[in-house]
Amino acid sequence: MDNFEDELTCSVCYNIFDDPRILPCSHTFCRNCLEKVIHSSGSGLWRTSAAWLKCPSCRNTSELTMSGTLALPINFALKSIVEKYKSENHFKAATCPEHNKQPLNLFCLRDRKLICGQCLTVGQHQGHAIDDPESAYLKERLTASKYLHILTDKHFIGVSFVIEKLEEQMNYCKQIVLDDKKEVVSCFERLNETLEQKKQDMLAALSDLNRQIVEVYAPKIEEMKQIQDEELDLISLSSSVQEEPSPLLFLESLHNIRKRMKALKKQELVTVHPVAIYPRVRQFLNNEWAKARLGEINLVPTPTINLCFETPKKSRMLQDKWTVLCILLIMTLFFVLMFAIWLYDTNTLNYFASRYMSYLSEIMDPVRKGLSSATCAIREAALHCWHLSEVWLSRLL
Repeated sequence: MDNFEDELTCSVCYNIFDDPRILPCSHTFCRNCLEKVIHSSGSGLWRTSAAWLKCPSCRNTSELTMSGTLALPINFALKSIVEKYKSENHFKAATCPEHNKQPLNLFCLRDRKLICGQCLTVGQHQGHAIDDPESAYLKERLTASKYLHILTDKHFIGVSFVIEKLEEQMNYCKQIVLDDKKEVVSCFERLNETLEQKKQDMLAALSDLNRQIVEVYAPKIEEMKQIQDEELDLISLSSSVQEEPSPLLFLESLHNIRKRMKALKKQELVTVHPVAIYPRVRQFLNNEWAKARLGEINLVPTPTINLCFETPKKSRMLQDKWTVLCILLIMTLFFVLMFAIWLYDTNTLNYFASRYMSYLSEIMDPVRKGLSSATCAIREAALHCWHLSEVWLSRLL
C-alpha cells in the first residue's frame, strides 16, 4: 500500500483524500478543497443560483446546483481505499499546528521546513517552491554535517573560553570583595579596641583624680567636722550648765567648759584656697582628638589630670616668674626642634608646629588669668613635648 500513497493524495491540498468528490470531468478532489476553490473564485459568495466550478486539473467548467459540492457524487471506491490505508497505520505524518489534523507531507524550500497542503494552497507558504520530504531528507543530511563543522569551529569554541575567563574574573572580583570586607571588619575592630582602650585610660585618669580629690579633702572635712561637733557640744553644755542648782557642780562644769574652749581656740581652721583642675577633659578632647589623624589615635597621649591650688600672692608672683622662664625655654626648644624637623620633612614640621602651638596656648591661658595652675600646664606641656619628640624620632628612624 505504500506505493499507492501518491494516488491517494489530493492534487489541491497534497494530503490524503478527505471526503473525495467526483467532478463531471471524472477528476476527484476533497470536498473541502472544492469549496475553497469556489470561494476563492468568488462564485460562492452570496450564491442565489447555480454556481460554476473550474476543475483544478483540466480547467473544465462544471455547473453546480444550489446544494453546491454536496450534490457531487462521492468516490466510494477511493474513500474505501483511503479508510483502509489509514486503518493500517500508514498515516504517520505529523500534523500541522496551523491546520488541524493536516499531515506535514511537504517540504518548503524557501523556509526550509515541513508544511501541509493547506499551508501551500491557502496558507502563508502559498506559491513557495516545495519538495518531497523524503527527497529533502536526503539532501539535508549533508547540511547537518556542515552545521557540525561550523559549531566545532574556533569561533564557537571561543564562546566557552570567554565564559570560562569571565567566570574566573567574576570569582576573582568576588574574592577581592570578600577579602576587603574582612579587612574592613579587622580595621574597625582594631580601631574599636584602640578607642575602647583610650576611653578606659581617660576614665582611669579621672578615677585617679577623684581618688586624689578624696585624699585631699576627706581628712580636712573630717577635721573640720570634729571641730564643729566640739562647738556644738560646748554650746549644749553651756546652755545646760546655767540651770545647774548646785554651786559645786556649776563651778566644776564651768571650769571644764573654759578648758575645752581654750583648746578649741588653739585649733586652726583649714585654709580654703582657690582650686583648679587642669587640663579639663573637654578642652583636651577638642584640642587633641579633633586634630589627631585616624591612624595616629593610638599615639595621642592620655592626659595627667591634676588638682591645682592657688598659692599666696608673693609665692604666686615668684611662681609666675618661673612660669615665664619655662615658657621661654619651651619656645626656644620648640624653634630648635622645628629647624631640625625642617631639614628632614616639611609635612612633619607642619604637624608638630600645630601641636606645639596648641600646647603653648594652653600654658598661656592660665598665665593670663593669673592662676597658679600654670605650673600644672607647664608640666603637662612638657609631657606632650616629650611624647611628640619620641614620635618624631621614630619617624626619622
